[in-house]
Amino acid sequence: MIKGIEILYEDEYMIAVNKPAGVLTTPDRFNASLPNLIGQLKSKYDDVIPVHRLDKFTSGVNLFAKDAETHRLLCISFESREVEKYYTTIVDGVPAPESGRIEVPLAESMVTRGKMLVHNRGKESITDYKILKNFKKYCLLYIRLHTGRMHQIRVHMQYLGNPLIVDTLYGHRDKFLLSEIKQKRFNLGKYEEERPLLSRQPLHATKLVFKHPHTEKTIEIESPLPKDMEAVIAQMEKWIK
Repeated sequence: MIKGIEILYEDEYMIAVNKPAGVLTTPDRFNASLPNLIGQLKSKYDDVIPVHRLDKFTSGVNLFAKDAETHRLLCISFESREVEKYYTTIVDGVPAPESGRIEVPLAESMVTRGKMLVHNRGKESITDYKILKNFKKYCLLYIRLHTGRMHQIRVHMQYLGNPLIVDTLYGHRDKFLLSEIKQKRFNLGKYEEERPLLSRQPLHATKLVFKHPHTEKTIEIESPLPKDMEAVIAQMEKWIK
């Protein structure tokens, strides 16, 4: 552990950590004081270079190189799609079919800065999905990314008609409440305010699989689902019949 950051894999060339939701991969350009993995890792390592970045509110496997050459080689593997990238998410509705591929180009919005959309002028974007658990109104999905566009899973699931259950940019909610699951069986006291089960996008980088750039050994790095997503799934299993 490094200041509360769990190490999932480490050797002399690279380190993979379990990124918590709400922590940046790299320092914010405008506010360097915000929690970020680079700042925490540099308390122990002289130099670490991010191989890929996760959104602030996405949790899971985040990979860093310990030297420039390893970084270069790993980036080539990512860019050539030799790295298998798997995610887990919870979405509204039930995708049909139960597994499939979303292959539509993504481009940055010309109107809203930092927002992506499906557009013919965009870059090729490929996402595979599979239903792990069907809760009738919601689903737990296993995702494989073949490309790495910004917000790719979030936009592709919106395009499919199944946005993440919490997503202020592409979905319908800024929080997910237990009352949405329990409905009539849920009661609050007169002056109580319901606390959300989930207050961030339920997106978790579950696994990376790739060839080690120096040894050619297959490296498989996994991260278990975080407690907040586990809590939502547990409530869905309990109350949705």
